Amino acid sequence: MLKIYNTFSQKKEIFKPRKDKIVELFVCGPTTYDFPHIGHAKTYVSFDVIVRFLRERGYDVFYLQNITDIDDKIIKRAKEKKTSWKKIARYFEKIYLKEMKELKVESVTKYARATDHIKEIISQVERLLKKGFAYQIEDGIYYDIKKFKHYGKLAKRTVQQAEDGVSRIDEGKNKKNKGDFCLWKFSKPGEPKWKSPWGYGRPGWHIEDTAITEKFFGPQYDIHGGGKDLIFPHHEAEIAQMEGISGKRPMVKYWMHVGFVTVKGKKMSKSLGNFITIKDFIKKHSPRILRYLILKTHYRSPLDYKEEIILQVKRELERIDNFVEKIKLIQRKGNFSTQNFNLSPYKTRFQKAMEDDFNTPQAIGVIFEIINQGNILMEDDLLTPKDAKNILEFFEEIDKIFCFIFWKEKTKKIPKEILKLVKERERERAKKNWEKADKIREEIIKKGWWIEDTKEGPRLKKL
Repeated sequence: MLKIYNTFSQKKEIFKPRKDKIVELFVCGPTTYDFPHIGHAKTYVSFDVIVRFLRERGYDVFYLQNITDIDDKIIKRAKEKKTSWKKIARYFEKIYLKEMKELKVESVTKYARATDHIKEIISQVERLLKKGFAYQIEDGIYYDIKKFKHYGKLAKRTVQQAEDGVSRIDEGKNKKNKGDFCLWKFSKPGEPKWKSPWGYGRPGWHIEDTAITEKFFGPQYDIHGGGKDLIFPHHEAEIAQMEGISGKRPMVKYWMHVGFVTVKGKKMSKSLGNFITIKDFIKKHSPRILRYLILKTHYRSPLDYKEEIILQVKRELERIDNFVEKIKLIQRKGNFSTQNFNLSPYKTRFQKAMEDDFNTPQAIGVIFEIINQGNILMEDDLLTPKDAKNILEFFEEIDKIFCFIFWKEKTKKIPKEILKLVKERERERAKKNWEKADKIREEIIKKGWWIEDTKEGPRLKKL
């Protein structure tokens, strides 16, 4: 029985989509004005795994993600770079999509740009004005939060507390309330603009999400996700907009929020010099390491990044790789008549972990339980080809969700001189010339290759 922690109710709830096995999921996408960072990676890798698991369980998931390609930050960056807002937005969108692909985040059904949905945005603003939730002042059209009596219900704030919000609150000289947010900004000279019934302007930040989700899902859908920093005011504003327009509640059945990434206990910040982009991480390490690191932490928990933990991650992935290589060799022996390893309890534990609000750390723990038990059987030569085949098949099932076990790095071709040294070493070992064999091994290591002796013969790995 699958349970999901709902931010709204603040408890785990049994997952029942609104339409049988159809799941409509929306996750707030990036604002494309800068390079994505590892905090973005945590959100999108986490939801990629959630969607993959739901699909493996037979759910038909429509995963929608927006691209905020018009925003104050984009306009500011374009001015700094003396280029157009569109060039900035498209450049960083391209980088975002490329880096998501590198992290194997491939489950999104539809990416929807804000600027492709101006018509839908204008329609929502018109309806909010007509229903009395919005008002016009000199610099734009604003949402009056005191007109929506449920404002603050997701973040558990009263309207008075909502007035204290400091995260991306729109400044307007003549706003009715401090917490009122802009739906439509009137254009300033030199800024991008679109025609509307109120004159030229551009959308506010919050309205694009509800306009996009209403187009694809209607006024109600199953899951809305994003980082915890978006609960207030962004997601609160979305509820006020959509429920204000439709009169239907709740806008979303399950709210899911991903924990923050900190660096050595401190919030990532360019001023502190601890801001780690995905691009910079991938320059030093494989994207596989980042994906695995994220899944070692529960999606709702904070992830404190330290360079030291990378060594532990590498060791764990190496342990998985070594085990997979060994059981592949056993499977090749091909006698599938006997079986000594009962995988059933491990499969049950894996499913239970994932059904418990997508508990990936516990699920990864099951992988290492299998490795431990498999190694014990191999030591006594009791792991059979059938056992190896069953384990590999189960790992393949897991990897459809996790995508870090059978990761294909760019393979490095083994140089001829290394292969020659390996053959020479094997000849010396056959003659029991151990001292000479050890010297050749040292030479192989100096040239950047690790050699491991197995029952099936020597195995090489690039250092």
